[in-house]
Amino acid sequence: MIENLEMTDKIGYLLFKKGIIDAPMLEKALHAKANDQSKIRRNLAQILVQDFNYDHDTIFREVAILYAFRELDVRPEDFSAEKIENIRQMVNNAGTLRTEILAHKVIPYMFDERIKDKLIIAAIDPTERSIPKIAFGLNAKKYEVVYIRKRDYEKIIQTILPPENEYLKMLEVNSPEIEIKADEASLDEQALDAEINKSALINLVEGALLEGVRKGASDIHFVPKSASKTDILFRIDGNLQVWHSQESTLPEAIVAVVKDRSKGMDRFERERAQDGFIQREIDGIVIRFRVSVLPMVGTELKNKFESVVIRILDDRKVIKDLDKLGLVGYTKSAFQKAISQPQGMVILTGPTGSGKSTTLVAALFQVIDPSVNVLTVEDPVEYVIEGARQLKIGHKMNFEQAIRSILRHDPDIVLVGEMRDKETADVAIKLANTGHLTFSTLHTNDAPSAVARLYKMGIEPFLIAYAINIIVAQRLIRKLCEFCKKKVVHFDETLMKAAGLDIEEWSKYTVYEAKGCERCGNTGYKGRIAIHEALYFTKELRQIIVRSGIEVDEEKIRLQAKLDGSLNLRDSGLEKVKLGITSIEEVIAGTSED
Repeated sequence: MIENLEMTDKIGYLLFKKGIIDAPMLEKALHAKANDQSKIRRNLAQILVQDFNYDHDTIFREVAILYAFRELDVRPEDFSAEKIENIRQMVNNAGTLRTEILAHKVIPYMFDERIKDKLIIAAIDPTERSIPKIAFGLNAKKYEVVYIRKRDYEKIIQTILPPENEYLKMLEVNSPEIEIKADEASLDEQALDAEINKSALINLVEGALLEGVRKGASDIHFVPKSASKTDILFRIDGNLQVWHSQESTLPEAIVAVVKDRSKGMDRFERERAQDGFIQREIDGIVIRFRVSVLPMVGTELKNKFESVVIRILDDRKVIKDLDKLGLVGYTKSAFQKAISQPQGMVILTGPTGSGKSTTLVAALFQVIDPSVNVLTVEDPVEYVIEGARQLKIGHKMNFEQAIRSILRHDPDIVLVGEMRDKETADVAIKLANTGHLTFSTLHTNDAPSAVARLYKMGIEPFLIAYAINIIVAQRLIRKLCEFCKKKVVHFDETLMKAAGLDIEEWSKYTVYEAKGCERCGNTGYKGRIAIHEALYFTKELRQIIVRSGIEVDEEKIRLQAKLDGSLNLRDSGLEKVKLGITSIEEVIAGTSED
């Protein structure tokens, strides 16, 4: 059978011989091919990918090798602005073929430098039968097909032809405006209704949600600036940036549209805080949005201003691999050791927005197993964690009730979103002390001060000492843009002196600073990375805590942590500077000296 196969289906023979598919799978695929009802008969590779969910790149790389198609090994960042514009023009000038080019995932890459009228066409499936038609339509007298990996194609096409925001496109056509009269004594609800019912305002709100996700923002802010102006801001890499200013529109109308499009909100309530929820499918992915509305003071008494903040909950940002968290050296080994224990507490500490939850969820994914009962108590739940039972907090069961009930629910591993008071901390410590691995967060500046915080909450020193495995303090600092970062030639003496850094010593390292380009929005930074301070509870550290008198000696704890091999947050950040990941300025701005 296999010998005959080499003559009748070369693709099937090759994939079988290389062990990519087994004999039963080969038989199924050949049967599907023989009975294929497609308008254009598909080859075995196409059937394996489309009908049997095989990885596209694994299969078609072998097809490319079999038929001697060159592989185009290129990344979007290798493209010059001129090359991007040339490809964009070729695609946009293709007329009716544009849809076919995008549908079949083909890129008219470039005209050959040696043979001027020969077009090089990159395709994720070089056997695609529409390619000759596309080449002819692009006026190519000669053409060569090269193979490009699907994942590379998707990155490149995003750069060349970023998806349009259809809501913003509609907004340009129908821009909302409302006439604001100076003598209006109070908010006219009828005028507001008329404004809300304009589809353009819906486009503005939906456009902001879509653009926020595509730009990688963590939050979207709607801030009333006057009776007729609202600023919409995105938080990107930890910094707020104005994305759009909506003029000649009542801020109340924009907020009302947000409320109307959120679950659990009352449009006519403007005097109290409200929390809501939005869910949308964006670019084929379900994205959840957590909406917070707070009343605020405005300059005009007749207006009832409200501030809106929308948190973007994108499950694609969930990190499951500890190596991607930025944990290195002592911190990494201590953290892995702590979460590998059958019981005890793992605490993440830091300010709001420092990525504590992201690190805890990543840690949880290391220990989730069908043989253990993993329970989480969070308010609110940000990410759906596969393999864990996440308790639903609401008006019928609040956070405190859930915490008290969790002990009766036979847990093995527990995640307590935040130890916000003595009662929560008591239950969390009790869980850790009675044979459960417990994860939680706390708001303190560094790891040693977390010990002091628990002590001041009223937790007994011996419980703190023997229930906790590790406390990790965390901050997020911005990474330098890979495309425009530049080497530091002259160090800023004032800055270095203030930070206590020796210029002569630092001159030995290759250090970079921010510059700014189009790709990073002229900020000089793109993306963020975590820096950590680990306080692993060694025998010596436990003894220091147990012997605490009226208060915990944080300085003694810091000294012992240093002896154990831990770096403080500032030193952890400076290690990232030495690796060329961030700048000295960014580390100093994001950390204290202690």
